[in-house]
Amino acid sequence: MHNTTNPLKNKDENKPGGMGQFGTDLKNKAQDTGTAVMDKTKDLATSFGDKAKDAASSIGDKAKDAASTMTQKAEDIACNVGQKAEDATTAVGDSMKNLAGTIRENAPLGGFVGSASSTVADTLESGGRYLQEEGLKGIGEDLTNLIKRNPIPALLVGIGLGYMIARATRS
Repeated sequence: MHNTTNPLKNKDENKPGGMGQFGTDLKNKAQDTGTAVMDKTKDLATSFGDKAKDAASSIGDKAKDAASTMTQKAEDIACNVGQKAEDATTAVGDSMKNLAGTIRENAPLGGFVGSASSTVADTLESGGRYLQEEGLKGIGEDLTNLIKRNPIPALLVGIGLGYMIARATRS
């Protein structure tokens, strides 16, 4: 015959869905494990979020540094180009003055040719001196002042130059 009394059985086992003390302990351990897993998952998610923020911040800082470096290099290049242009303008002015001296030395002293060559030499010398003293900045300022004083002729000259450039590039 079958023995119906078992010392391991609890009276909770007889209830519907009841598993006794063992079931209750198992249920509590499962809840504790679930809570621990949830806490660990939250910690990992927070840690991952913090690391993502740090990485994004680091990338942003590096991008700012790179942009700053590129801006500085562009400014340096522009400054060097401007300085080279000023140096070239000064060199052209010096060459014009030297050419004026050469014309004076080799041109006849009198007559129509002598007078014309003296005028050309004077013009070259004053132009060379102007380029040496004023440079590109002075030329720009003088051109701006000229346009301000004579806006209509400047506009007509601009239209004429635009027309000539368009005709030259179309052919």
